[in-house]
Amino acid sequence: MNMTQTSRFQGPALRKAATLSALAITVALTLTACGEKKGQEQSGEAPPPPEVGVVTVQPGTIALSTDLPGRLESVRTAQVRARATGILLKRVFTEGAEVKENQVLYRIDPAPYQAAQQSAKAQLAQAEAGLAQNRATVARYRPLVAANAVSKQDFDAAVAAELASAAQVAAGKAAVRTADINLGHTTVTAPISGRIGRSMVTEGALVSAAEATQLAVIQQINLLYINITQSAAAVSELRAALQSGQLERAGKGEAAKVEILYDDGRPYEHPGRLLFTDITVDPGTGQVSLRAEVPNPRGLLLPGMYVRARLQQAEVQNAVLLPQQAVTRGGAKGDTVLVVAQDNSVAQRVVKVGESQGAQWVIRDGLKAGEKVIVDGVQKLRPGIKAVKTVPWSPKGQTAQGNAQAASAPASAASR
Repeated sequence: MNMTQTSRFQGPALRKAATLSALAITVALTLTACGEKKGQEQSGEAPPPPEVGVVTVQPGTIALSTDLPGRLESVRTAQVRARATGILLKRVFTEGAEVKENQVLYRIDPAPYQAAQQSAKAQLAQAEAGLAQNRATVARYRPLVAANAVSKQDFDAAVAAELASAAQVAAGKAAVRTADINLGHTTVTAPISGRIGRSMVTEGALVSAAEATQLAVIQQINLLYINITQSAAAVSELRAALQSGQLERAGKGEAAKVEILYDDGRPYEHPGRLLFTDITVDPGTGQVSLRAEVPNPRGLLLPGMYVRARLQQAEVQNAVLLPQQAVTRGGAKGDTVLVVAQDNSVAQRVVKVGESQGAQWVIRDGLKAGEKVIVDGVQKLRPGIKAVKTVPWSPKGQTAQGNAQAASAPASAASR
């Protein structure tokens, strides 16, 4: 067999061997890749445990308080109104300033009242002159009538004329007094001491005594009232707490001491006192209107402001405060929280929830000192997760020191 024939028979065999070799390599690579993937799955690390924010339970004595919302009102308010009709000539006070009682505020054109005063004085002088003449006549007739030189009738007429003149003098004096008062009304003074608001009229305006034109308002704000509305049952509880000594009294009186808070929650520097006098129950709503009074020496509080009066009512022993989102209210098992054990496992715990304290709940039972309650990160928990990573929970915007205090101090939580 020559070389040409030999190569003719060897070509297909070589091509077949090459194909088989390529298939073998492909299968080997595939098996190797599958083996490596399976090995990675078997030897690879598990995903890290989810991170949750927790607070550490620290039971203690919790002071319960009640917040009573209300609006501030000045103790005394006086409307300055016109008592004389005329053109307003001048305003002699600064708007928003402190004024004293009887301080001059406005001046009204006095010319018409000065003329009326002069006319009344002239009429009085005329009446006094007539009285003097009639008195002289009576004095002259008295000895003559005794000597029958003047008739009894003429003497009686002279006496009557004297009495009429005396009445005219009295009327003239009253007219002069009225004219003086009306003239005095052209100078408008402050009826009380306090802070005066804006002027409701300007120079040149016509004010009327008949319409009692309002000129300004003066309010005393060194002591303010807080008008509060409460249910009759709540007021009865407050009275009972005061009588039992659970509420702190303001001084030696019957008023309860209260803490005043601004609408943003900041405490006011001076405590107030809750008054129980002059209260009535609305028969339609069952609500009671009562007042608290608060000193305002620096004028920081203003009438119409919204504030809260906080009363310390009682103390709860061995209780815990938890943030709102830590407590699930009204579940199938009742009120529950999620507790992280020492092995970082998570368990549901039924707790007894008491009163609310602002944004927190008072937990009366169900937790022990040192236990960690999940506040944040519950959404990260999935079925099959056996452990979690705990970090101290901190409210938004609170410092690290404040966070530590929040974890150990009493706080409440509302239902989620």
